[in-house]
This record gives sequence, C-alpha cells and structure tokens, in this order.
Amino acid sequence: MPDTHDVFNQPPPLVDYNLFRSDPVMQEAVARSGGTWAEGHLEAFGQEIGSAHFFELGRLANRHAPTLHTHDRYGHRIDEVEFHPAWHEIICAGMRAGVHALPWREGAQKGAHVARAAAHYMLTQVEAGVGCPLTMTFAGVPALRQQPEIAAQWVPRLTSLTYDQRFIPASQKRGCLIGMAMTEKQGGSDVRANTTKARALSAAGPGEAYLLTGHKWFCSAPMCDAFLTLAHTKKGLSCFLVPRFLPDGSRNRFRLQRLKDKLGNRSNASSEVEYDETWGQMVGPEGRGIPTIIEMVNHTRLDCIVGSASVMRQAFVQAAHHTKYRRAFGKLLVEQPLMQNVLADLALESEAAGLTAFALAAAYDGPSRRVFARIATAIAKYWVCKRAPVMIVEALECHGGAGYVEESNLPRLYREAPLSSIWEGSGNVMCLDVLRAAAREPDSLPAFLQELEQARGTNTTFDGFVDGLKQQLADRENLESRARIIVEQLALAYQASLMLRFAPNFVADAFCSGRLGQHGHAFGTLSARFDHAKILERTAVNLN
Repeated sequence: MPDTHDVFNQPPPLVDYNLFRSDPVMQEAVARSGGTWAEGHLEAFGQEIGSAHFFELGRLANRHAPTLHTHDRYGHRIDEVEFHPAWHEIICAGMRAGVHALPWREGAQKGAHVARAAAHYMLTQVEAGVGCPLTMTFAGVPALRQQPEIAAQWVPRLTSLTYDQRFIPASQKRGCLIGMAMTEKQGGSDVRANTTKARALSAAGPGEAYLLTGHKWFCSAPMCDAFLTLAHTKKGLSCFLVPRFLPDGSRNRFRLQRLKDKLGNRSNASSEVEYDETWGQMVGPEGRGIPTIIEMVNHTRLDCIVGSASVMRQAFVQAAHHTKYRRAFGKLLVEQPLMQNVLADLALESEAAGLTAFALAAAYDGPSRRVFARIATAIAKYWVCKRAPVMIVEALECHGGAGYVEESNLPRLYREAPLSSIWEGSGNVMCLDVLRAAAREPDSLPAFLQELEQARGTNTTFDGFVDGLKQQLADRENLESRARIIVEQLALAYQASLMLRFAPNFVADAFCSGRLGQHGHAFGTLSARFDHAKILERTAVNLN
C-alpha cells in the first residue's frame, strides 16, 4: 500500500501541447478551405498558447478582474479601466496572430476566414475574455467600409498586428481596437426602443460629426479606441463611430458609470457608458443604423459560434485527458464502457460544433454565399451556443468532484458557456431572425436546404429527417410559436450533413443515430453497435 501522503492516481496537467496539431477536425477544415498557406502560422500559434505559461495567464486574467477608475487622484475625470498584465499579454498574442484582422490582411488568400477562425478557436480555449475586443475589431471593419472616408482612416489602425495598450489618441498608436455599444436598459435586443439622441454639429448626413446624448446599458471592452453605436436623428436610428479621443487630441466625453459584475467572461470589462454631448461620426445612411451595423453583428455572431465550439473542445479534451489517467473500480475510467459512451458522445458534439463553425467561416470567404451565410449563421448560433453549457457540465461531471473546483478550469469554461447564446441576440431573437431572413430574403432558405441535399443518399436516417423537416417548413401555421423546434431541426440537419460529408463514416453514422434517430436525451446514450473507443480516439489524439 502507498503511504497515505503519497499523491497518486491523478492525471498530469494538460499543458504544453499544440492546440492545432492535436485537433484533426480543425486541421482538416483549414486544409479543405484552401488555407494550407496558414498551417505553419497556426501550428506556431497553437504551440505558443498551448503552453503552461499561457494557461496560467488565462487563470490570472480571470482571478484579477479589471478595475474602473473614473477619476485620478486629483479629481480629474479619466474614465479608464485597469487590467492585469496577463490580460495584456494574451491579447497581444492574439493580435500578433491576426485573430482580429487576418481576412482583411490576407483577403486574396483562399480560406482566410477559416484560418482566422482557427486562431480564434485556439485562443478562446486558453482565455475567452480577450475574444470580445478582438471579435468586435474583426467585425467592425466591414461595417466601417460602408463609410469610405472613415474606413480609410480607421481600417489600417484596426488591422495592425501590434497591440498598443497606451491610452492616447488613435492617430498616435501603432494599433487600435474597436468596441460596440448598442443596447439600452429599457430595450435590450429591441434597439429600436433606444432613446439616445444625436445632434449634427453643422452639416448632417453620412460621415458628418454629431454630438450624442444618452446612456448605453452594455458597452463591451470600454478601453477600446472607438465604438460603433446607435442613436436617433431626425430621420431615425443611425449608426455612429465614437472615438475615445477627439480629433484635437483631447478626451471625448465618454463617461463610464460602472463595470458589470458578470457570471463569466470576468477578465473582460463590460460597462455602462453615458454620452454627454459625446462626439461621433455617422457611418452609413442616416436613419439606416440597423442595416449599417448588421454587418458587424453578422460577423460577431459567427464568432459566437466559433467561441462556443472552442470552449466545448477544451471541455472535451480536459475530460478525455482526465479519464485517460484516472483509475476507479479496478480500471482506468476511459476503459469503462459507460464512460466510453459518454466521452464518445461528447466527442461527436464537439466535432459537430467545430465543423459547423469552420464551414460557416468558409461561407464568409466570398460574396457568392452571402445569402446562405446570413440564415445559416443565425441557425447555427442558436443551436451551437445552446449546446455548449449542456455539454460542458457533462464534461465537468467526468471529473467528479475534482471538476467542480476552480483549479480544474472546468468551472470557468462552464461560466463562459452561456455568454455566446446571449451576446448578439439570445435564443428567441435568433429564431425570429431565421423566420425574418426566410421571409425577407426568399433565396436564403432554399440555399440552406440545398446545402443539406449535398449529403442526400449517404444515410437513411438523415434522409428521413430532412424529409420530415421539409414537411415542418411547409406548414405555415403558428410559425413563431414553433420557431425553436424548426431552427433546432435545421441546425441538426446541417450538422449531420457536414458530418456525413467531412467526418469518417463511423463518426457520421453515430451522430445521425444519436441526434436524428431514436436516442436518449442525455449524453452517453449512444447505441452499443457503434465503436465508442474508436470515436473517442478520432478527436482525442496527440494529447499528453
């Protein structure tokens, strides 16, 4: 018998592994998109942030939450947020890797959006909080390009690979970040209920200067250099770019009221901000603020899917790693049939989420698939973001009590999981948006259904499921009240089609059986006719 003070039957830490080379789903997606030019870059990034050092940085950034300083020691208003050095080091690595800008810098390269999604997917596994400013900067570029004179000034700053944390005018910085402030306390997702007003300084219209007065309930990453926001003019709700500094170099009237005390995403600052005759420039046509900013919203929603798939992947590999080393009742956990069933089911869920994220990123690589991407993003965001918390709590349970303590990192992943489902439209908003897209863009739903047809004839369960789905869509009664089940089935059909086209047959068949056929509701209810150990091995290779 070992001495009672010996430490044994514990797994080694899952650190110092390459997040790119250990993930065959991501590697295959990058290659399939034509992104082989980025493989060396992604492998180096995966090695860097898979280190013990970066996992520790993620812990520290969350342990030491940002602090708001409204005034300096002398009473001057400063409205600054202080971050732990770990935050700065992580976001610096993300910008070096182009998480915020890769497609805008490498637009001529095939698969640029997929390569960029892969970098984001890896970074979020280490720390998700920095994803907020990086995502908004990535998503802000296509919105700003609708106002060419503003884009000419700002896009070069936003696509720089240099992180410059100094709080100085953007014109003096080596690289900039952009944020977003849309929702208000009385409206939330219903931004048409906003009350913020904008008054033209002289001439009115696109590109002109305005003074904004109002209060924004959520302003993410308030230390960004500028923000896209919404305010009412005489012609209706319009979009504006609000910088932290005025053109003359003085501070803009951007009053931070408080930082939100959030469930998760604690390393990132989310704030309330008051506009008190705050200077901004109109972006896009006056009165067309929502269509203007929707370009930012769609790209942000894409990252909600990538981010959810990312934390699902990290939760799965942590569970697979733990059970590989932990012994109970005479054998390793991973060797026990019921645990194998659970892990194989988690592997299927993780692979389907990853395939969905990368396939949608590929759809953003060219304008030809814009109509498909518009509806598919809303469908996928609803389902993948809904599945993340459910899956992660099951991965946590694979650790037993050890997964419930902060040191395991599973609680942080679990707290992070609901965020993407809320950000840029919660579940009901997404489902209604799918109905709206199908009605306003008549080609969108047929384009989505045509995507499913590419897998037709490869699995009888899938074929029957798609036939039933089309019958659901043909019934026009009570569409709003049925929207969730319709969108869920659209998402599952899309995931199954991707699995059938791009995953090995034994993986795709198990997914179709476990998600589209007769199956239990909890993870670990796959049919015994599938080789659970083989499914698990598919996506848990090359881990320590």
